[in-house]
Amino acid sequence: MQDQSYVESVKRTSIVQSFFSQVYGWMFFGLLSTGIIAYYTANSAFLLNLIFSSKITFYAFLFAPIVLVMIISGKINSLSASMASFLFFVYAAVNGVTLSAIFLVYTQDSIATTFVIAAGTFGATALFGYVTKKDLSKLGSILFMLLIGLIIASVVNMFLKNDTMMWVLTYAGIVIFVGLTAYDMQKLKELAYKIDEDENDIAKFAVLGALTLYLDFINLFLRLLQIFGKKR
Repeated sequence: MQDQSYVESVKRTSIVQSFFSQVYGWMFFGLLSTGIIAYYTANSAFLLNLIFSSKITFYAFLFAPIVLVMIISGKINSLSASMASFLFFVYAAVNGVTLSAIFLVYTQDSIATTFVIAAGTFGATALFGYVTKKDLSKLGSILFMLLIGLIIASVVNMFLKNDTMMWVLTYAGIVIFVGLTAYDMQKLKELAYKIDEDENDIAKFAVLGALTLYLDFINLFLRLLQIFGKKR
């Protein structure tokens, strides 16, 4: 009985390691794809004109990532691993097109510096979420409600253009996404210890996990960029 328990423990540890290696592998691939496409788009007059000269094209690229996130998150059980991976790549690519604007607004040095700061903050917070014994479920519910409030307030401020409100929302966003990173990491750890050993399930849920952490990182990075970014 003890030997069987040991074997099951070793098998589960192997599944967890495989799951998180794929999660971070896909997340790295997504961020790399987004960065490369954003940089290339920012340096292409043709693409910039194509995207920003037409409101239809601009809003298509703006809302496409939201639709893709909804599809991946809502249909993950019915998607194959290959389709989930493809949709994640499309999402990262489209996001790269919309994020090309940061290369037009901020200097490359400040973007790189902010990326390092965001990576360090994200890494420390994700590690905390993984190792902490405290249940973060209640915190997650509160942060989700705050996130909805943040989105609504940000939309309102697009019309008000209040600088004070903008800075309040920026710092609030940092706190929210730092908290969500820890919460999401804990949820992914719980998922890793419950997921079936079926390779297809591990692969597609790893993509979903990568998407979740990717969103946390990008949102954290963009808000830190508002603080540390130096405009051209």
